[in-house]
Amino acid sequence: MAQPFPHTSAAELPVSKLPADMAAPLRPHLTAAVEEMVREIENLVPEYARPPESPYGQRMRRQIRQAVQHFVDAIGNPDQDLDAVVTIFEGIGRYEARLGRGLDGLQTAIRVSGQVACRRFIRDARRLDWPLDVLGHITESLFMFLEKIAEAAARGYAGARGEPTGERERSRRRLRDLLVADPPASREALAELARSACWTPSRTLAAVAVRTPPEFTPPVLPPSVLADWHAPAPYLIVPDPDGPGQDRLISTLVRDCQAAIGPTVPPTKGALSLRWARHALDLVERGVLPGKEAVRCLDHLPTLVADRSAELIDVALRHRLAPLVALPRHKRDPLVKTLLTYMENRDNAVAAADRLLVHEQTVRYRIRRLEQMLGELVYDADRRIELLLLLHAWVHIRPAAETAAS
Repeated sequence: MAQPFPHTSAAELPVSKLPADMAAPLRPHLTAAVEEMVREIENLVPEYARPPESPYGQRMRRQIRQAVQHFVDAIGNPDQDLDAVVTIFEGIGRYEARLGRGLDGLQTAIRVSGQVACRRFIRDARRLDWPLDVLGHITESLFMFLEKIAEAAARGYAGARGEPTGERERSRRRLRDLLVADPPASREALAELARSACWTPSRTLAAVAVRTPPEFTPPVLPPSVLADWHAPAPYLIVPDPDGPGQDRLISTLVRDCQAAIGPTVPPTKGALSLRWARHALDLVERGVLPGKEAVRCLDHLPTLVADRSAELIDVALRHRLAPLVALPRHKRDPLVKTLLTYMENRDNAVAAADRLLVHEQTVRYRIRRLEQMLGELVYDADRRIELLLLLHAWVHIRPAAETAAS
């Protein structure tokens, strides 16, 4: 049975003490504010995006409109009853729980709506020449109002799931955010929050960047894994990613998604892991890296480094490999791939031929041509790493190479 919630009135909000006539010039703009909030929410929480004429789209607009209307009606009106809007958000929380979704999407929607409201109030303050203290009362009240409806949503969610709303889930969300914060949080802060979240710290972690498909339902997570499925760029935090069974766990969690696993790092370096995971995922989406399974950043180090330095690579290609760049594509591509494969196989023509599926004499002929075009560069020990990097970029990161060849 749902627990009764305390009566909520506008008297708790500082805006209730402002002159009541301040609400009048805001009312003509409520519809525009609601539509702006809906657009922002749909951009950041894809599962909430529905056609405006659909029952879901109409219900979402109606609920947001009611929340906005209640807040504006509270200006100068301490008797304004907020129980109705609290009840609405309790119901939304229950609905999310019954769908099997987490609260992250709803919390994001509430936060984004607050950001839109805050921006609009700032513009209103300029338009209506409000004193600074009036704007302060309104923004303070807005944050209090958002906190009340967020708590109501969490209460409804917890009631539907039959579990108490506690500090634990809020601590887990704060811990998740801190683990990828830049600059990083201190080890002491992370340890304290981990205790509140009942999360066992590990010596290492990895961030997993994810692209979810439409209508994606997040899987049930083990307690050790933290996630933000509803962020604009969703991600997971996996402790001890190189431990036994962790590869299988990650594969299971991202089974229906594109995903990239960042490098394994200490807990204070989570932002680094997430940054490189998102870079790798970008390359998956561009078709540079394979995307059938979750890719590990450290398995594709040359590609990641070369792509990050694309501008410098382009310049170096024009300078170091100018004779190759000048060739038509149908002539240069076999030579570039042959030289890269030959160098990767320790200058072994037979092994290179096996990799390229050509006769070894073909490889030898192409290498002789390359020697004539590039001279000592082919065997210059001081330039070998540089040449391998340039060739790797040319073969595996086609956009950069084509830029250089244009």
